[in-house]
Amino acid sequence: MQVGYSAEDEAFRLTLREWFESHYPRFKASWPGTPDPNELGWRRAWEDYVCQAGWSGLGWPAQYGGKAWPLTRQAIFHEEQARIGAPLGVNIIGHGILGPTLVHFASEAQKARFLPGILSNREIWCQGYSEPGAGSDLAALATRAERRGDHYVLNGHKVWTSFAHIADWCFVLARTDASAQRHKGISFFLVDMKSPGVRVEPIRQITGEADFNEVFFEDVQVPLDALVGEENGGWRLAMAAASFERGTYFIPRQVRFAQEVQALKALAADTPRPGGGSALQADPHLRRGIARLAADSHVLKLKGLRALTNALRSGPPGAEGSSTKLQWSESHQKMMNIATELLGERALAGPEPGGRDPRAALWTRDYLWTRAETILAGTSEVQRNILAEQMLGLPKN
Repeated sequence: MQVGYSAEDEAFRLTLREWFESHYPRFKASWPGTPDPNELGWRRAWEDYVCQAGWSGLGWPAQYGGKAWPLTRQAIFHEEQARIGAPLGVNIIGHGILGPTLVHFASEAQKARFLPGILSNREIWCQGYSEPGAGSDLAALATRAERRGDHYVLNGHKVWTSFAHIADWCFVLARTDASAQRHKGISFFLVDMKSPGVRVEPIRQITGEADFNEVFFEDVQVPLDALVGEENGGWRLAMAAASFERGTYFIPRQVRFAQEVQALKALAADTPRPGGGSALQADPHLRRGIARLAADSHVLKLKGLRALTNALRSGPPGAEGSSTKLQWSESHQKMMNIATELLGERALAGPEPGGRDPRAALWTRDYLWTRAETILAGTSEVQRNILAEQMLGLPKN
């Protein structure tokens, strides 16, 4: 396993760090009002700023406008952007999943049409995969695309579609051969969200936000040239798309997790106890909990380096990604449980950042958000089944 980076990569890191430390504070200072790290307008504006500065298409070939960076330098970029406290973008699906998929599988005409819009962040993408009856079991999808002359007619219902309410385009998995086996007969389409028959219904979350959506396709006409790859060959593209970020996907989350451990420690040090002193000083159980989270943070970093090393060797994603996702989501929930216990009545004010206690509001918002983290991107139960079957060799069922 590669532990750490080369001297050349570390020199490259310093160049990136200088850029972020110069530009991000300047960008924040120019923002009207107080930046909310979870507000979509703020996230989109920063993402636009980064793309306009040329920091996009990091791993794409130069012929398509990319930087052709190796995975190590892409990882360093994500680490440094997370370290400075910059928010995750809203077009991460376009940059991290669809862009590389188009580079590898799209026609030259499709690349010329869609890659520039992703590079510039001009066009926002969402991902039409999950359905009410096909979440973790994606092969059970029922959305249909029927070819009729010079177009397909798309009908179906997608759910938990992130950013669909602001997206310009959606890449959609749809069944084009109902008689084929589960993983066959599925095709990969690029669908204009402004097409007649596309209807988006936001899903209000417990935090008050509505980043997830239901998307209904009702007799939507999709041109033939919106099909990527071969008809009925979409499962191969979907699996490839899922692998493109395997080396860097969790890096911003791991960096943020480490920062949150320190923030939690500071919160405990600032929380007084009735008998005198702080919660951190007075409660050994609390100190053990924070120490366990610090250990989790270190293990997540090592797992990230191992995933990066495996990706550099062109190895398959494997079941270790399930181990990382499982540990991150469950450890993150434990962290927010501790934070909420520390806040006590302060947490009852809710997650609104503009209230009287903005610090408590951020912790409360994250506590509420983490309820979903053991469900999204594959439930903890599914991740444990993958680990049991593929790593431990246990029988199914």
